[in-house]
Amino acid sequence: MLCKYTISKLLNIPEYKVEKIVSITDKEIHIKLAPYKNNNAVCSECGKIHTKGYHSTDITIAEDLRMGERRIFLHIPKRKYKCAESAKIKTEAISWIGKWERVTKRFAHEVNRLTAITTNKEAGWYLGLDDEKIYRIDKMILDELSKVKLEPTPGSVNISVDEVSYRKYHRYLTNVIDADEKIITWNAKGRKAEALDKYYESLGRNKCSNLESVALDGARTYISSTKKYAVKALIVLDRFHAVQKINRALDQVRKDELKKARNIKDAEFVELAGCKQRFVLLKKRSNLTERQAVTLKRLCEVNEPIYQAMLLKESFLQIYESADIKQAEIQIKSWVKQAEESSLKIFQELAESVKDKTEYILNWFKKRIQKDLTTKLND
Repeated sequence: MLCKYTISKLLNIPEYKVEKIVSITDKEIHIKLAPYKNNNAVCSECGKIHTKGYHSTDITIAEDLRMGERRIFLHIPKRKYKCAESAKIKTEAISWIGKWERVTKRFAHEVNRLTAITTNKEAGWYLGLDDEKIYRIDKMILDELSKVKLEPTPGSVNISVDEVSYRKYHRYLTNVIDADEKIITWNAKGRKAEALDKYYESLGRNKCSNLESVALDGARTYISSTKKYAVKALIVLDRFHAVQKINRALDQVRKDELKKARNIKDAEFVELAGCKQRFVLLKKRSNLTERQAVTLKRLCEVNEPIYQAMLLKESFLQIYESADIKQAEIQIKSWVKQAEESSLKIFQELAESVKDKTEYILNWFKKRIQKDLTTKLND
């Protein structure tokens, strides 16, 4: 009894409790849920509560967030009633699971956050799903986001601007998030200056003048639009996107070295630097497991470019540990020099970008804005 109660608390599923543990293996836990007695069925068609016309109950299996290293599968009873309005048999709607999906909504949002910083294939490997399913789940969330737009556009003080891919073939949305309330307040298709211009125009001159900070990923299109309309706002290259650029450069070094290793049939390095080990490079050293730490150490021992790239990554992260903005500026200049003097072309190019955007990086220390829409694996 205590076990089921404890797991119910850990799962924290609204209006549902654990009825029994169906099975447990080293990789998966299957849990059967049951609605509380006062949990009435809500019709998926008319949206009203049904207490009469019960027809039957089916079991839906949906994946939820992991517990430790085990995947969690919930066996959910979904009741069917004869809808009083349409006279058709309809399955109840459950708020925390998508209508046609076999995952919980919070799991779907986890997929969406992960795909924001990696490919569908690698996200699928990490979660144990095929990349096509990852695409379908991600598309469902992005379709929801594309419909989110508050009218009239709310005035905000601090905002974050983010781009997300909502379809294949480079189809993007520009999302504007109230950084204080952590909610999307506006979006539009596209990621050029014109897309963000529409947001500022919907705000109007008075609300634009009230903006104190705009956090973004450093895209010139967003910067030019912000300078044009939000003339008083502090432009911030937020920490997440700055570190994301470093991680992408590091991962490109890994891919380049992996390609070389495959050509010369270096089996050890191919095993060490393969896709499965990608996250070892991207995580903070302090967050690595003992096994991952051993893998990273060996990688750096056998490959000089990866060793250089890791040093540059760790050095860049130290910028955000600075005591104040003056120390941060000194560390940025030091990092730029290290990157320019390295033998890694991609980091040399990144050094130029960091030099150009130093002002916006330093503004982060004035407005420590973080984005909550993506999972920060580097943390």
